[in-house]
Amino acid sequence: MPSFDVVCEPDMVEVKNALDQANKEISTRFDFKGSDARIEHKEEELTLFGDDDFKIKQVKDVLLSKLAKRQVDVRFLKDGKLETISGDKRKQTITIQKGINQELAKKIVRIIKDSKMKVQASIQGDAVRITGGKRDDLQAAIALLRKDVEDAPLGFNNFRD
Repeated sequence: MPSFDVVCEPDMVEVKNALDQANKEISTRFDFKGSDARIEHKEEELTLFGDDDFKIKQVKDVLLSKLAKRQVDVRFLKDGKLETISGDKRKQTITIQKGINQELAKKIVRIIKDSKMKVQASIQGDAVRITGGKRDDLQAAIALLRKDVEDAPLGFNNFRD
């Protein structure tokens, strides 16, 4: 039975490349000379450092532009709160979203069931597996999900005949 998985995962290689480019630009920009502006990466977490709120915003703008150039959807990023570390230095933690949460998975299953297509959707941990009798039905399901689900960047992988 043909099937595929609906997932929500960024390409971490591209995220790392964009992060390296952003750090390089920050280190060479004139307006960041002498400041503690940088981006650190740990697992699924990015930490932005800056001297004040304005510098943090500038660092974030550089990061988002580099991610956009690398075709990484910025909807994968979830902003954390701004924190004061020492004196007037600030930091902000941004988490990288991986996997489909339960609410979104239920929405995907509901969209598939309401469409009356000849495919079935089932939640498989942090992915949704779509199975159907024909490849054309699965392609129609992909088109439907791309059109209807706009609150998360969906990926489609593990396509099997």
